[in-house]
Amino acid sequence: MVLAQGLGNSPYSAQGIGELYSPGNITNMGMGDVGVSNANPFYLNLQNPALLARRSRFTVFEVGLISQSKTIKQNISNDLKSQSNFAGNLGYLALSFPANSRWNISLNLKPYTYVNYNIQRVEAVPGTAYTAVYNYTGKGGLNKATFANGFRLTKNIYAGVEASFLFGNITNSSDARAALSSSGDLLVTHLNRTNYSDIVYKLGAAWRPKLNDTWTLNVGATYDPQIRVKATQTDIYQQTTLSGQAITAPDTARLNSNALSTLPQQMHFGVSVEKGNTLLIGVDAGFQKWSEYRTADNRPGNLADAMNVGAGIEYTPKPTSNRYRDLITYRAGFQYNKLPYQTNGTQLTDINGSLGISIPLGAYYVNHVTLSLVGGQRGVLTGTQIKEQYVRIGIGFSLNDVWFRKTVID
Repeated sequence: MVLAQGLGNSPYSAQGIGELYSPGNITNMGMGDVGVSNANPFYLNLQNPALLARRSRFTVFEVGLISQSKTIKQNISNDLKSQSNFAGNLGYLALSFPANSRWNISLNLKPYTYVNYNIQRVEAVPGTAYTAVYNYTGKGGLNKATFANGFRLTKNIYAGVEASFLFGNITNSSDARAALSSSGDLLVTHLNRTNYSDIVYKLGAAWRPKLNDTWTLNVGATYDPQIRVKATQTDIYQQTTLSGQAITAPDTARLNSNALSTLPQQMHFGVSVEKGNTLLIGVDAGFQKWSEYRTADNRPGNLADAMNVGAGIEYTPKPTSNRYRDLITYRAGFQYNKLPYQTNGTQLTDINGSLGISIPLGAYYVNHVTLSLVGGQRGVLTGTQIKEQYVRIGIGFSLNDVWFRKTVID
């Protein structure tokens, strides 16, 4: 499936349920992923369901595409190893429409995590002249199909809820090469496949008081509760020669056995100020209790609690102008992430900067093409830690129209 292809090789995706995709859209991507408190009438908000109710009478359909170029470096026995890769994926498909003047509904499909790694470890076998070779590979990921609702409770207070069907599978395999003097080398292979399928929830709220005739304050928050996700597991062991010839029949330790995996609670907060549809400045912060994560075997995932802080700005010169260049929107942002991954007791960090631009198209310029660029670095070359430098490019299409319009005969 296209949604499960990921964004290239990532050794850290071997941990937990893999690398998480950004919860926002291409618009948010260009401004530090800021979007918990702010919304725009021309674009969907995928981060806070409450802000769906800020949309106008337009129905909007959005498509997002993401690609990433990454260079991975690591010091191994004082020798600097480097690898580069490039990959792309469908970021999301989303549709939102008004149910009435106070209630908006959204349907979207997007990837949630991806797993893509291939790691080799070579070690001397103590007390022998042999060398052991261990290979670890992983593929797959989880996706979300979401039904979200946003409600305007009063003039300035909004609430929202979304239910998502979480589905997908992750396959982890490993093999160990053992040397036998009598019959040559053999491989001991283990394959684990976990299929996930369950419903997860998110709650959202927002408050938009007027500061004066020009400026508006936006405050938003979302909460994902801790949840036990249904899963099935299959484990297969086998011994083969290096050429792949079976020495023993596959030993199926588990075949589609029922299991439960614990996903942690998450909280996100945002504050922003906006001047009409001309200028917006915002800050978001998020906290994820990944120490609560448990595998489908109900074992700790050796993950740490994570947090992220982002700041962004959005500027449209004159949104009511008839001149095309006055309607182009510009964005910039910065983000600091403390990731759940740890190496020798050191928690991995991610620092990135972003730029974005939206170009209006079509009749009345209500449709937009958005381009966002993110450049960042994860980790440093200390000890066995892996340093990743990446450039991420996103392109989004936002199409607005009036649906379900009643025919009026004069």
